[in-house]
Amino acid sequence: MPSPTPPPDTSDDGAIDVGLLSPVTAGHDAGVSDAAVLDALVTAEVALTRAYSRVGAAPGSAVTEVASTFGWQDGQSGCRGHGVALGDLVTAAVAGGNPVIPLVGALKARVSPEAATWIHRGATSQDILDTALVLVARDAAAEVAASLAATSVALAHLARVHRDEVAAARTLTQHAVPTTVGARVAGWLRGVDRARAQLNAVRAALPAQLGGAAGTAAAFAEHLGSAEAAAALVDAYAAELGLAAPAAPWHTERWPITELGDALVQALDAVGKIATDVATLSRTEIGEVAEGAGGGSSAMPQKQNPAASVLLRSAALRAPQLGATLHLAAALAADERPDGAWHAEWPTLRELLRLALGASAHAARLTAGLRIDAAAVAENLAATGGLLVSERLSIVLTPLIGGARVRDLVAAARGDDLAALLRALPELEGTDVADLLDPAAYTGLAGTFVDRSVAASPAPDAGKDPR
Repeated sequence: MPSPTPPPDTSDDGAIDVGLLSPVTAGHDAGVSDAAVLDALVTAEVALTRAYSRVGAAPGSAVTEVASTFGWQDGQSGCRGHGVALGDLVTAAVAGGNPVIPLVGALKARVSPEAATWIHRGATSQDILDTALVLVARDAAAEVAASLAATSVALAHLARVHRDEVAAARTLTQHAVPTTVGARVAGWLRGVDRARAQLNAVRAALPAQLGGAAGTAAAFAEHLGSAEAAAALVDAYAAELGLAAPAAPWHTERWPITELGDALVQALDAVGKIATDVATLSRTEIGEVAEGAGGGSSAMPQKQNPAASVLLRSAALRAPQLGATLHLAAALAADERPDGAWHAEWPTLRELLRLALGASAHAARLTAGLRIDAAAVAENLAATGGLLVSERLSIVLTPLIGGARVRDLVAAARGDDLAALLRALPELEGTDVADLLDPAAYTGLAGTFVDRSVAASPAPDAGKDPR
C-alpha cells in the first residue's frame, strides 16, 4: 500500500524565519530579506559596469546590454526582475563562503562575451557585498527614520496637550516630586529626535566600497591606465548608486557598519524607553496611560495587555547585543580581508535593521493612539498627600525650624494631616499652606522644557494632532 501523500508545505517557501517568533518584525522586514539583498548585489554589479562607462572606458553597447539584461532603470532604486534564482545562489555560495562568487558567474553567463568582460572588472567580492549591504541599509534606515518622524509628531502633540498636567514623578520606583505628563512625554520626544538625527547623519554618510583584491585599487589602475582614472572610477561608482564616495576602501576599517549599528541601537533605545514607561504606567494599579488598542489574553478575557510596548521592549532588549557583535567583528577584522569577522556582520546587521524597522513602525502607531487617563494621574498624584512636595518643604522650612524638625514633621505626617501640622507651626503664621503643598506650584521648568523640546523637534507639523 503506497504511503500517504504528505501535506503541502504552507510555510513561506520553506524559509527558516518569517517572523513567527519575532512578532515585532513581522510584516516590516521585506526590505532586508534575502531577496532584497540579492537585488542589491545585482545592482552593485551593474553599477560598476555603468561607472566604467562614466569614466569613458566601457563601450556603451556593453553597458546597455548589462543594464537591460538585469533590470536596471534610471531613477529606480535597485535592479528588479534580474532573473537570478535566489535558491541556486544560496546553495552555490557555500563553497566560496560568500554569494558574490557564484553571482558573478551567473551574471556573466547571461550576457555576450564582450559585455561579460565588464562585469566585476577589477572588483573583489567584498566590494560588491559591502556595497549591497549599504544599499539595503540606506533604504531601511530611511524607512526607520520616517517612522521615527511620525513618532515625533505624535509625541510633540501629546507633550503640548498635557504640558501642564501635573503628575507624580517616580525615582527608583517611588513617588519623588511633582512633574508633568507633558515633561515626561517631552523626554521621550527628545530621545526620538536625537536618535533620528543621528540615524539620518549616518545614513547620509554611508559609503560605497570599491578597493579591489586587497584595498589598493591596483587592478582598476591597471585596467584604466592610471591611478587618477582609478580614483575617478570609485567616485563614479558611488555616484551611480547615490552613495558617498569613500576616501579609501574600508575593507577592514568597519566604522561605516559600527556607526550605523550604533545609530540603530540608539533608535531602539529611544523607543524602548517609551515602551518601558508605557508598560509601567499602564499597570492596573497605576493606570495613567493606555495603548489605543491593547492586546488580549488567551486565558484572561478581562486583560488589555500593552502589546505594542511589549514588542518594543523585546526589540530594545535584543539590539545592544547585536551592536556589540558589530563592534567585536570590527575589532577582529584581521589583515586586509577578515577571516570570519566580516562574515559575522552580515546576519547581525540585517537583524538589527529588521528590529529597527519593526520597532519604529510599532512606536509610531503606539504613540499616535496613546491615551492619558487624567483621573488616574490626579489620583496617583494625591496618593501620598503633601509628601510629594517634601523637597520643597525642606527648602522652605529648614531656615525657619531646622532640618531635624522638618524630617520629624514629614515622618509624623505619614499618618496625620500634613496641612494641619504645618498650620500649627507658629513660624508659618500668615503662610499660604495650601499653596506650599500644591504640587502644581513645584514643577520648576517642566513647562519650559516641553516648549523647548517641541520647538526644537524637526518633525513636520509637530504641533498638530496626528490622529
